[in-house]
Amino acid sequence: SFSSSPDMHMLFSTAALLSSGLLLSPARSPAAVAPRARAPTLSIAVFGASGGTGSEAVLQALERGEDVSCLVRDASKLKAPRTAAGFSEGSPFASDKLSVTTGSVTNKADVDAVFASGGVTGVVVALGGKTSDVGPTMLQDGTANIVAACKANGVKRISVVTTIGAGDSMDQAPWAFRLLMMTVMSSIMSDKNAQEAVITSAGADLEYCIVRPGGLKSDPPTGVVTAGKDQDAGAITRADVAAFCLDAVVEPDFQFLRQAVSISSNMGSGFKSVLADKTKSRMASK
Repeated sequence: SFSSSPDMHMLFSTAALLSSGLLLSPARSPAAVAPRARAPTLSIAVFGASGGTGSEAVLQALERGEDVSCLVRDASKLKAPRTAAGFSEGSPFASDKLSVTTGSVTNKADVDAVFASGGVTGVVVALGGKTSDVGPTMLQDGTANIVAACKANGVKRISVVTTIGAGDSMDQAPWAFRLLMMTVMSSIMSDKNAQEAVITSAGADLEYCIVRPGGLKSDPPTGVVTAGKDQDAGAITRADVAAFCLDAVVEPDFQFLRQAVSISSNMGSGFKSVLADKTKSRMASK
């Protein structure tokens, strides 16, 4: 989180001592020393929380100690994707740091309800579903509602999961996937392209990151994520995608703000992960 480094805590403590006069008056009792300030808890809103990547974002945000609010169509489908952080795979999340709203992302009032507490600091958008179930414009319509809510509530950070092949990344997709995108996936790709356009137009003044993963896997997290504007697509676990999305809305010096990047993962040596050091450490310990 934003103020979690030891150096920042030392500065806060030193400032407290100076203001109280303790550094200038050694005769005063040590009991008068002000307690060290705790790093502020962040509050992450997750849309698409019952899906594979969204549920990972919920799990990992809770694991980081952050508050989480989310919107789902069916609360009974919001379950832990794997056993970690005290949660059991396939079981409902049980945490007093999690707030769940039932509704539709295409309903502005339902989206606004997720922000009702006024404490949201970052947003992860991992929407999905079959076009026959959610409609042909769910991604663009829902994302437009989320962007509007971010603006209305002063929330700047947002990460949005789309796919390799969306926007200007068609050439980075494997040939076979390109063929699918132009045929059986043409409707969903049209919606994903429109979704990205919402972010780069209506959401242009937000600190956004459009995340374009390659083939998604349900394997355990690796803690290794490579990212870049022009890199070829590759397989990546949903857990690693979620970690990248959370870093995008949590890390103050995140390097891919206001960009659309392709991400993948590789277990081999020689690949430097773009995840924050503390995130890599947490993921690698699983």
